[in-house]
Amino acid sequence: MSLDSPKYRLDNVGGLRVAFIAARFNLDLVDALLEKGIASVKANGGVVAAVERVPGSAELPVAAAILAKSLEVDAIVVLGVVIKGDTDHHLIIGESTAHALTSLAVELNLPIINGILVTNDLPQAQARALGAMDRGTEFAQTALEMAALKNKWKK
Repeated sequence: MSLDSPKYRLDNVGGLRVAFIAARFNLDLVDALLEKGIASVKANGGVVAAVERVPGSAELPVAAAILAKSLEVDAIVVLGVVIKGDTDHHLIIGESTAHALTSLAVELNLPIINGILVTNDLPQAQARALGAMDRGTEFAQTALEMAALKNKWKK
């Protein structure tokens, strides 16, 4: 994951509806991402349409599919933190969820932002969730910008 932050264009994002789905695993870190994401949506004039919790990051794609098909939203942000342990399971979760979320977003023509941090250790996760990198805000701003793009080109 890059240490850089993108430059956002947040024109015409007022009133856009964003849903958040957050894992309960690594709760303190995910809660920080969620808090910053919600604050960013509200600060930019967006509406938080729903906040749902699931056990872990592996469950996020299914939850995103359920919300996308059941709730009127302009974008969905999924949030999780997966930290390397003694095995490479973190890579399996990171790759499988990324593939599932991307496929779902393209299939539904709906911005679904992959806010799952996959890190090698706890300090990396803390820097991204709690520190100056502020990935929670970035994920929310990405959702708003992509939702505005979708609405711009809506038929």
